[in-house]
Amino acid sequence: MFEDKNWDPEFTRRLEKNYDELKWLYAELYHNDQQAFSYFCDMLYKYFSERAPQLRQWDEMREEVPEWYKGNEMLGMLMYTNCFAGTLQGVREHLDYLQECGLNYIHLMPLLESPAGRSDGGYAVADFRKVQPELGTMQDLAELGDECHDHGMCVCLDFVMNHTSEDHEWARRARAGEKEYQDRYFFYDDWNIPNEFEKTVPQVFPTTAPGNFTWCEEAGKVVMTTFYPYQWDLNYANPVVFNDMTADMLNLCNHGVDIIRLDATPYIWKQLGTDCRNLPQVHTLVRLMRMATEVVCPGTLLLGEIVMEPSKVVPYFGTLEKPECHMLYNVTTMASTWHTVATHDVRLLRHQMEAVFALPHDYIFLNYLRCHDDIGWGLDYQYLKQFGMEEVAHKRYLNDYLTGKGYNSDARGELYNDDPRLGDARLCGTTASLCGIEAAEYELDEKKLDRSIRLDIMLHAFLLTQSGIPVLYSGDEIGQKNDYTYHQDPFKWDDSRYLHRGNLNWEEVAQRDDASTRPGRIFQALRTMESLRAEHEVFDNEADTWIVEPYNDHILGIGRYYKGEKLIALFNFSANDETAWINESEEYVDLITGVTRPAKAVGIPAYDFAWLLTDFNKPVPKRAPSGFAARRPDTPEETAAAPEEGTAAPEETAAAPGEVPAVPAKTPADVPAEEAAPAEEKAEAAEETSAEAAPVKENPEEQTAEEKTAETKADDTKTAEKKPVAKKTTAGKTTAGKTTAKKTAAKKTDSKKPAAKKPAAKKASSKKATAGKEDAAPAEKKTSVRRTGAKKTAGTTAGTTAPADPS
Repeated sequence: MFEDKNWDPEFTRRLEKNYDELKWLYAELYHNDQQAFSYFCDMLYKYFSERAPQLRQWDEMREEVPEWYKGNEMLGMLMYTNCFAGTLQGVREHLDYLQECGLNYIHLMPLLESPAGRSDGGYAVADFRKVQPELGTMQDLAELGDECHDHGMCVCLDFVMNHTSEDHEWARRARAGEKEYQDRYFFYDDWNIPNEFEKTVPQVFPTTAPGNFTWCEEAGKVVMTTFYPYQWDLNYANPVVFNDMTADMLNLCNHGVDIIRLDATPYIWKQLGTDCRNLPQVHTLVRLMRMATEVVCPGTLLLGEIVMEPSKVVPYFGTLEKPECHMLYNVTTMASTWHTVATHDVRLLRHQMEAVFALPHDYIFLNYLRCHDDIGWGLDYQYLKQFGMEEVAHKRYLNDYLTGKGYNSDARGELYNDDPRLGDARLCGTTASLCGIEAAEYELDEKKLDRSIRLDIMLHAFLLTQSGIPVLYSGDEIGQKNDYTYHQDPFKWDDSRYLHRGNLNWEEVAQRDDASTRPGRIFQALRTMESLRAEHEVFDNEADTWIVEPYNDHILGIGRYYKGEKLIALFNFSANDETAWINESEEYVDLITGVTRPAKAVGIPAYDFAWLLTDFNKPVPKRAPSGFAARRPDTPEETAAAPEEGTAAPEETAAAPGEVPAVPAKTPADVPAEEAAPAEEKAEAAEETSAEAAPVKENPEEQTAEEKTAETKADDTKTAEKKPVAKKTTAGKTTAGKTTAKKTAAKKTDSKKPAAKKPAAKKASSKKATAGKEDAAPAEKKTSVRRTGAKKTAGTTAGTTAPADPS
C-alpha cells in the first residue's frame, strides 16, 4: 500500500492498522482533501523517525501490556513547576521526594512559553515549541522525562488545543492582515455573525471575561475568544490547523511526555446555531489524534478534560472498537464530594457513585479532590429537587459554607467568577483549608485541628477507594493551606484560583517524618493508605464495586471484590460519631488498625472511615497496626462502638440553615429483617468492636467469655512482642507493612515479546524492609514489565515506603 514511500516497516505496520478509518474520518471532516491527508501521513512519519530509541523501547513495552496504566499501583501528583521547585531542573533534583511520596505519575502544569500578565496560568500559549524561559528549555523537559522514566514515573503535560495566545506567530501574522493566518482563527468583518453566535453560546467567564468575541483593533475585525480576550480560538475546520497542532502535540511526546492532557476538549469545534460544545466533530478530532499517537508513539495516553455532566463526559471514552481518550477526569464525583462535606448528607454522592459503578471497567477515570482549577457546582439538581433543594439557593449555601460564612463552618475558601445575576459562583481553596485546618491552626484549637485533619485524611481514603487513578494536588500530601499573597500581585489578584496555587512549603515538607505535626500526620497517613492500596488487589480497576447500604445518610458505604478479596469501606461525613448498620457475615480485619473487626453495626467516629477486608482464599491474618493507626487519637472501637441491643442510633443534630435535611439514621427496628443483624449479634458485635477482639477459635462454644477475653489479650501481647522493628533503608526512611512487587505482564496479556527486547533492568536503590509481619521475608523478585510501563526491575516498586511505627 505504501511501497513508494520507503517507510520503516514498524511505522507501516502501525499505519496500515489504522489507515482505512484514519483516511475515512479525515476525508469526511475535511471534504476529501487528499493533499492535506497526504501531508498528514508524511508528518506522522517525520515524528516517528525522530522518536528517540529509549522512547521506542517504552512504546514496545506498553504495546505488550496495553493496560499498564490500569493497575492499583498507579498514583499521580499534579504540580506547577515554578511552585514545586522553581525550574524543570529543580523538579529533577526533587525526584527522590516524589518517589518517597509513592508517585509513578507526575502532571506538570502548563509550562510552554506564554506572555506575562496574559498567560491564564500558562493556558495562553505563544509557542508550543518552547518552554517558558524561567522554567528551562525543551532539552530540560526531555532530560526530566528520561530521568522520570528511570524512576519508574510517567510524565503528563497539558496540550492547549482550543486556542493560542494573541502573541502566537499565527496570531501576529493574522493581526498584520495575512488572510491565510486569519483563516486559522475565527475572524469576522463586523458583529453580525458574532452576535448570532452569542445567542446560543454560553459564556465561560461571565464576570471576568464576558462574551465570546473581541474586537481586534490592528486587524480591524472581530475575533472569537471563548475564554479570555488574549486567547484566540483556533478554527479546526481548517485542516492546516489540525495538521500543525497535531505535529506540536507529537513534538511534546518526543520530548518524553507520556500523557497528553487535552485541555478544554469539548470546545474545539465551532458551528453557528449551536452551543459550540461537544459537537460530533469534536469526537472525530479526538479519535484522529488517538490514532495518530498509536502510529507514532503508542506508549502515549490521552487524558480528556471534560468538565461536564456525566452524560456528556462518558462519550469521550469512545467505544471499545473505536476508542478516543484513554482516561477522563471524574469531575462530578469531585464536586459531589465537596457538596457532601458541606451538607453532611451522602445521598447525592451515593447516587453519583452508583452511576460510576455501572460503567464498564475499561473506563478509567482520573480521580482527585483538588486541582489547579476552581470547583464548579455542576451537580445533578434534578435529583436534588426531591429533597427540596433548588439550584440557585443550594449553590449559595455551598459557597457560603465553604467560604466560612455558613453555620458552624470552619472551611476557608474564596469565590471565583461570582455572578450575582445568576446566583452562580465557583469555589477556590486547598483541601486542607476547605477541611478547616487553616481555621483550627489560626485559632490554636487542638480539638478542632484534630477533627479537621481526620476529615482531610478521610477524604483521601475515599479518593483511594475509587476505581481509577488517584491524583494528589501538590501540597495536599502535607496539608498545605491557602496562599493569600496573590492579593498583592497585580498579575494575579483578579484570579482567585491563585489562592490554591501557592509555592510548596518545603519547611513543612521537612516535617513529614514528625508525627506530632500536621504535615507529618497527613503525610504518613497518606503513605500508609497508598501502600495498602498498592498491596491489595481488591483496589484493582477490574474489581466489582457496589454501594453498601449503611441505613445512615451521613455514612457512604462502598464494597469492592476482586480475586477473593472483599473490602467494605465506610466514610462518615458527619461531625458526630455515627453507626453504619451493616451486617456482613465474614470475618474482617481493619486495614488501618490491623485488628479483627466484625462488619456488623460498625461505629465510625466523626469525619473518620474504616477499611474492612476479608479474603475468601485464606484466613485474614491479624497484623500490627500502622504508625498512622497508632497515632489516631480516637479509634472506632473506643468512641463509636455499636449501640447495645435496643439502643437507638445517635440522635441527629439539627440541620444548619440551608443544609440538606438528613434522614435520621435508621435504628435496627427500621432495617429490613433480612438485612439487619439479630439483636444478639448486634450486641455481640458491639462487645467485639469495643474489645478489638481477635478471631475466635474453631469451637467458640467451648470457651467461656472470660477465657475468650484472656486469650485475646494474650494474643495481642504476643503480637506486640513479636513485631519486628522497621529497618532503616539507605535513604534513612522506614518501611511499614509488606513491600509490594509489581504485577507480571502475564496478568494483562496472553503473549509477550522476548525479554531481550526490553530495556535493561534498573537496580533498586535500596533494600526494602518488611515490618508489621511476624515472619517477614524478603519480597520475591520480579523480572516482568512494570505496570507503570517502567523498565524491567529486579525487586519491588518504588514509593512503598511508609513511616515507622512510633512504638
